[in-house]
Order: sequence, then structure tokens, then C-alpha cells
Amino acid sequence: MSEETPGFEEKPDVPSGATPEDAAQTAPSAEEGAAPAGDAAQNGTAQAGLTAQLDQVRTALNERTLDLQRLQAEYQNYRRRVERDRITVKEIAVAQLLTELLPVLDDIGRAREHSELVGGFKSVAESLETVAAKMGLQQFGKEGEPFDPTVHEALMHSYAPDVTETTCVAILQPGYRIGERTIRPARVAVAEPQPGAAPAAGAQEEQSADEESGGPDEG
Repeated sequence: MSEETPGFEEKPDVPSGATPEDAAQTAPSAEEGAAPAGDAAQNGTAQAGLTAQLDQVRTALNERTLDLQRLQAEYQNYRRRVERDRITVKEIAVAQLLTELLPVLDDIGRAREHSELVGGFKSVAESLETVAAKMGLQQFGKEGEPFDPTVHEALMHSYAPDVTETTCVAILQPGYRIGERTIRPARVAVAEPQPGAAPAAGAQEEQSADEESGGPDEG
């Protein structure tokens, strides 16, 4: 029976004739068998960490995307508000300018009615009216149109037998508007139907109806 020498480890059997390199390759075979299990655990941990980091990046990206969308919406609202304010300021400035020119346009209109719009004055007057029209100024108010208190200002009142409703019978000063905004109502003389004219007309229509039906029924 052989005795083991204290202090020395038992070495694996090495075939006879084997070189030292063969012995070195044979020795760690047991450690190589255990290595794959450790690598799999490390790979799983690393993958879990990458997944967690990816989730964090996605969450941060979604938050930044929402912030960007909010900023873009606020910017679009700001641009629309600025554009609307700019248009409003422009319209107010144009209306104020044209309002100051209305007395001049009235003088031009009176001169035209009296055939005094001749020569160089006529050319200047027509140029001024053209510029005012390009800036959006529109003249309104005609004789014979129904009276509308929202765009007409009645300065004179009378009765007439040939009207069936309150009618503008004379334009004392034309009205002016810019788009849908009235900057001066038309100053007019109006006429109303004569008192009693409407009932008479109604009686005449009733009489005509009776004649068409053969006259009133006799008792």
C-alpha cells in the first residue's frame, strides 16, 4: 500500500510519452466545464441592464416629444395671435387715415355734381379716389333703396304716396365702409307712406278679389 506524501497534491494521470503542454491542457478541463453557466448569468444580467436603460431612454424621449409638441402648439398660437393683431392694427390705421380724407372726398363729390371737376383738379381728385379705393374704401347709399338704420342716418323725414316702406329719397352725404366695417353711415332724407295709404291699398286689393270671385255674397 502506497503512502501519500504530505504537502503535495495529487496530479492527474498523464499518459506516458506526453509532453508538458499536453499535461497543461489536461489539467483545467474541469474549470472549462463550469465556465458556460457563469457566462450565461453575466449575459442575462447585462441584457436586463440594457433593457432597463432602453426603457429609461424611451420614457425620456416620449417626454421630450410631448414638450416639443406643446412648444410647437404654443408657437403656432402665438403666430396666429400676432398676425391677427397686426391685421387689426393695420385696419384701424387705414380707417383713421381714410376717415380724415372723407371731407375731401365730399368736396370732390360736390364739385362733380356742379360740373366743377375739370382740368388738373379733376386729375388729382380721380387719383385720390383711386388710391382710397385701393385701400379698401367703398362708397354706398343710393336713392330709392330701403332705409336701414344700421347703415343710414336719417336727417330729413317726409311722407310720399308712391312708397310702400320707409325709403331713402335723397342722399345728402354718401356712406363709406371698409370691408364689413362702416366708418360713416349714409346721411339721407327718408319718406314714409302717407297715413291711411296702406289701408286704402288693402281695400282696393279686397275689392279686386271680390270682383274676381263674382262680387260679394247677397243675403
